[in-house]
Amino acid sequence: MSTLIPSGPGTAVDSAADRARAALAGVRTVPVHVGVLEAAVVLLEERARISEDGTERTAAAATVVKLREAMLSGAADE
Repeated sequence: MSTLIPSGPGTAVDSAADRARAALAGVRTVPVHVGVLEAAVVLLEERARISEDGTERTAAAATVVKLREAMLSGAADE
């Protein structure tokens, strides 16, 4: 995965957002155990609750919504 996410000084993608965009550009569909998504939800819910940064709280909460949608979608596909 590190080859998909260029980083470090002098790269064209120096911000976290740029690195995330680069990583997502290489994404392919793979099976994921629902427990991994559930763990991510728990951690992100905590960030959304305790972070002092409003932007971080908003992003964490929005990501939780998307992960829950993915879990429900996966359950419907079974």
